[in-house]
Amino acid sequence: MATATENSTASLVNISMEKWPPRNRTYFGSLQIVSPQDGEAFAITPIRGCMGVIDMGDKHIMEYRITAREVAEDIARELNGDSGDGSFHGVFVAAGETPTEGELADARRRLEEFQRRLVAAADLEWERTHNPMFITDLERRAARQLNLEKPWLYDSRPLAECPVCAEKIKHGVAVCRSCGAILDREKAAQYGLGPATPEKSRRDGSASQNRAGNQPQEAGK
Repeated sequence: MATATENSTASLVNISMEKWPPRNRTYFGSLQIVSPQDGEAFAITPIRGCMGVIDMGDKHIMEYRITAREVAEDIARELNGDSGDGSFHGVFVAAGETPTEGELADARRRLEEFQRRLVAAADLEWERTHNPMFITDLERRAARQLNLEKPWLYDSRPLAECPVCAEKIKHGVAVCRSCGAILDREKAAQYGLGPATPEKSRRDGSASQNRAGNQPQEAGK
């Protein structure tokens, strides 16, 4: 349990355009991290300190102070470490109320280095598989923010849903591979995957009759 009692604040700075979901902590509840708007170089989320309380049992409690900077650094660690070791998403705690040019320049450098590592990893994956499904959204976002043109950079279409079993399927499939439902009879019939369409059945029937009618003439010759 904790309550916000400290008057001083720490400035949590975000230079990324990414929209972060609210951060939840037992010692302050829910906090929305502000992202910069178009034309803004950064956004600041003010963070307050808290007074935490530990229940020692037998109606005894112990209070302890959590400073604003400790709270802010905890949130920054969580956001920046969201993508594994060495990741950095442009969030840091400023030394003062507003970030200095040096702090902003260092954050931009770290963010660009991380984004270029992501793009390099995507390039290797593309060279190995040439399958865009193996390129992550984070890698695509990094390429866009760096204004790079890549063959694997595209917005994939969301999967459709089979109307019979609700399994996720690609657009345009003739037969659901999960339940076997025929979703496009004409296409399925072309590849022998299902019953022929009435029109195709009539054509096949007419062709069979023509062949049958021609056989006696050929035999008489």
